[in-house]
Amino acid sequence: MFEACVALAAELHQLEGQLADPATHADPSVARKLGKRHAALRPIVAAYERWLQLQDDLAAAMELAPEDASFAAEVETLSVERDQVASRLEDLLIPRDALDSSDVILEIKAGEGGEESALFAGDLLRMYMRWAEKRGWKVELLDAEESDLGGYKDVSVAVKAKGTMAPDAAPYANLKFEGGVHRVQRVPVTESQGRIHTSAAGVLVFPETEDVEIELNDADIRVDVYRSSGPGGQSVNTTDSAVRLTHIPTGIVVSCQNEKSQLQNKESAMRILRARLIAAAEEAAAAEASTARKAQVRTVDRSERIRTYNYPENRVSDHRVNYKANNLDRVLEGDLDAMVEALQAADREARLADAGA
Repeated sequence: MFEACVALAAELHQLEGQLADPATHADPSVARKLGKRHAALRPIVAAYERWLQLQDDLAAAMELAPEDASFAAEVETLSVERDQVASRLEDLLIPRDALDSSDVILEIKAGEGGEESALFAGDLLRMYMRWAEKRGWKVELLDAEESDLGGYKDVSVAVKAKGTMAPDAAPYANLKFEGGVHRVQRVPVTESQGRIHTSAAGVLVFPETEDVEIELNDADIRVDVYRSSGPGGQSVNTTDSAVRLTHIPTGIVVSCQNEKSQLQNKESAMRILRARLIAAAEEAAAAEASTARKAQVRTVDRSERIRTYNYPENRVSDHRVNYKANNLDRVLEGDLDAMVEALQAADREARLADAGA
């Protein structure tokens, strides 16, 4: 049982030797890659070693139980813990998304609903920023187009882990479930009659990682510059600092105007473009590998309505896993853990079924 863990333990030992070698850190990209693999293997090997220890302790307790009642009681306790550790180890060994340990570029776009949708997009951004703060992630604003009332027509941020995290604690492993259409039901600030309106905002989640090679040729990218604009369309800068990149082979278009420097806007746009291309390549590979993956949580169509935020009833509902909770006020303050755990559990079941197919 758990024979695969023997090789993983040996690999972890080898990685520890490499990471202890100063020469490894001469190349930050190599050190980062090894560090991520080490962080992924460490919880698996730790669980495996604990399982082995419990196996030995249980065998010893069973041998002595006929002679000493205290060992008989210990048998039951050790059996329960061993089974719990085995269950945890089985979960850790389920094939997981190779990009789980990645950072994230998150885009939120106002949809149907005009100003109310833009305000809701701002609420979603604050919700994710508060959650990121609680989890020890750093949020970097890449680009934003504000609305007249202080919401966002379009906003892009980078969410980055501080240091090397285990894959299940990294931004992409958690935020990847947020991609899709988020619907809100509430009385807008623009509503004078107190009527409840429904509007929506779209969330896009892209992995930002250096572990995936994406070839970006200058000849494939058209660069357009223009003057940035703010709420109401007024000009913000008097120079052509805004940048629009068009990736000709795929038709992907990225615009950035948040910075006053054209160079900084181009760098931000390139980061977003690269993340989008990685996501597109991964989705194409997943679709080619298994058409059944389309039905799984992790490959949900971004045009699909995934969640509803009902303000009058203080309820949040995730339609993919039939999750409902009357704690919308806390969710908006960044308390997303329970909902994301439900999505992760569904994802694990799908992966386990996929692995056994």
